[in-house]
Amino acid sequence: MESITKRKRRFFGYTYIAMFTWNILTTWWILNASVPGAIGAFLANSLIMCLPWLGFKIAKNKLGDKIGYSSLVAFWLCFEYIHLHDWGLSWPWLTLGNVFAEKITWIQWYEYTGTSGGSLWVMAVNLVLYFHLRQNPGIRKSYKFVLLAVILFGIPLAISRLIKPVNSFGSSEVVIVQPNIDPYEKIATGTFEAQLQKLISLSDKAIDGNTKLVVWPETALYVGNGIEENNMKENFFLNPLWAFLKRHPQITLFSGVESYRVYSKAETSTAKPAGEGFFYDAFNGSVLIDSTGPLNFYHKSMLVPGVETLPWFLRFIDKWFEKFGGTTAGYAKQKERTVLQDKRHAIAIAPAICYESVYGEFMTRYIRNGANMICIITNDGWWGNTPGYKQHLAYARLRAIETRKWVARSANTGVSCFISPVGITIDAQPYNTAAAIKGFVLPNDSKTFYVKYGDLVSKLMVIASICLVIWILSLWLVSKFKKRKIPG
Repeated sequence: MESITKRKRRFFGYTYIAMFTWNILTTWWILNASVPGAIGAFLANSLIMCLPWLGFKIAKNKLGDKIGYSSLVAFWLCFEYIHLHDWGLSWPWLTLGNVFAEKITWIQWYEYTGTSGGSLWVMAVNLVLYFHLRQNPGIRKSYKFVLLAVILFGIPLAISRLIKPVNSFGSSEVVIVQPNIDPYEKIATGTFEAQLQKLISLSDKAIDGNTKLVVWPETALYVGNGIEENNMKENFFLNPLWAFLKRHPQITLFSGVESYRVYSKAETSTAKPAGEGFFYDAFNGSVLIDSTGPLNFYHKSMLVPGVETLPWFLRFIDKWFEKFGGTTAGYAKQKERTVLQDKRHAIAIAPAICYESVYGEFMTRYIRNGANMICIITNDGWWGNTPGYKQHLAYARLRAIETRKWVARSANTGVSCFISPVGITIDAQPYNTAAAIKGFVLPNDSKTFYVKYGDLVSKLMVIASICLVIWILSLWLVSKFKKRKIPG
């Protein structure tokens, strides 16, 4: 298409149609939550995805075919890297490297590159195959590009086979609860008491004398407008929770919580007035607690576009997302990657709340801060029984491989499971089923190359992209200068 389309506007139009089609075919399921909100997301993300293609078109025209096609790889991976950062419309769901989440035997080398290595792999193989197809049809075709594509495809597969990580099991007994509560009913007034009793009942059936950690899903603790963190122990509605923990003094509970903090003055940039001289911050958070009370809190930092955050210029569509129960301008977040320490059981949790588990390099910061296992808590029921929750589960397997850590995943409506350090799902519970599962994990303090050094592939591509942009701009400025010097 690019080679036969000379006009930039027409090329942009074709590219936008292609990106829009890709968005709809892969993430159509978000329509189940908000039709106008989903359409807005499709339109906006498709537009952003056109930028690396437009950069490629300009680079090819200015710098020639070889550098032009190389620039496509650099610009695309640069775009993916930017999308992995918190800028209000961050949406890394369609990162090309995610496509191998169900082919874990192919990508054990993600412990070195993360998903950007997979994106580079996809781009390189497809470009080489394109070079084969674009050969002059009137001349006998050479198959050197096909051979090169086979080699490029086969080498990472061979490397993956050579990597032999230890898929070890440990002695830390963990119970994961999947209560299967409709997320739309979950936020309704007056339903918390029954929901809490269901969580406790399922937990009681699975806990034994060896259980060390129990994991409940995102916003499992949700009372009215939230739970005040500083007075959590005094909250009347949580009395059954404290009674449950006293019955099992040997366990520590990791749970999602809808919470808030009250200040006597605006202590943070996100604090809102609460009346009578007080201010507050609201959080989609998590808490580590035992029979003595809350040990530590973590506040979700990577907020879902539309549902929990929007850039200022899109705040006019807030109401499209109200049925999620969140608020696009309401949640505060934290900058630090806080590890939740259970010193009694030598467990250090990397807490990932829902959407955060899609961000690879983001999760490595917990491991660098001392986390020895990952706990993912999520609702995953907003979109119904669609590919959305399956894709989200698959991406959790990538985090296990990248960090070589055990993952305990508690999803309100499913799928809850354990994931081993090689990405194998264990005891996965069906969607729309109430369950509690028990497993043994081995918290470990090892750090992979990807954890130690981050996303080097993407950073190199960002540098390459900057250099290409400077090169193109310098050529444009030189041409403008020469035109001015020519008389007449």
